[in-house]
Amino acid sequence: MASFSIIPAIDVLEGRCVRLSEGRRERVTVEGGDPATAAARFAAEGARYLHLVDLDGAFSGLPSPGLVERVVAAADGVPVQAGGGLRNAEAVESALAAGASRAIVGTAALDEQLLTELAGRFGPRLVVAIDARDGRVVADGWVSESQLPPRALARRCAEAGVGRLLVTSTRLDGSLAGPDLDLLAQVIDGSGLPVLAAGGIGSLADLGRLRELGCEGAVVGAAIWTGAFGLAEALAYSA
Repeated sequence: MASFSIIPAIDVLEGRCVRLSEGRRERVTVEGGDPATAAARFAAEGARYLHLVDLDGAFSGLPSPGLVERVVAAADGVPVQAGGGLRNAEAVESALAAGASRAIVGTAALDEQLLTELAGRFGPRLVVAIDARDGRVVADGWVSESQLPPRALARRCAEAGVGRLLVTSTRLDGSLAGPDLDLLAQVIDGSGLPVLAAGGIGSLADLGRLRELGCEGAVVGAAIWTGAFGLAEALAYSA
């Protein structure tokens, strides 16, 4: 069976790690302290990749200065994929120059011309986040809704040359209620691209379901931060 990646999430709001319910700024469910400390802890626990989201950047469209550098330094060689507010090529370039191994764009991917430009310029270092709510892609930190179905955006990404997708059901994010397997299957079937799953993961069994579905890996936030399972458990389970 192909390897399956477990990527712990570090979501940062106003300088500290948090978990949000459905991505809503006013619904903080977990306070997690300093992001550099979290990165160092996850690296020490065996993480092979880290997922950093600059929530302030996602809401404002302006990435937080120095955040990527701090987390990358604390990760001590563990690669970091970073997103939040990367709305143009210059912002993506800055994140990569700051040490991120991959840059994640969401809102920017809704612009077809920009999507093609980013895919051509950054190749496998670009990840497109497809964040879906009620059958439509959401943007701008999940506060605005497009009319684009996630499957259609996934197909557009494949045609543009994007190499990897991150797919999140925003309704389930932070819920521990299980991932949206139908959404993920639509994106996998519609694009043929490697897919990282996020949103709703609450048990080791959920990781098994995602692997069986054909996902490349899972970005895990609330489950690890609330103690539903530990990172070491997840890594051992997916090995």
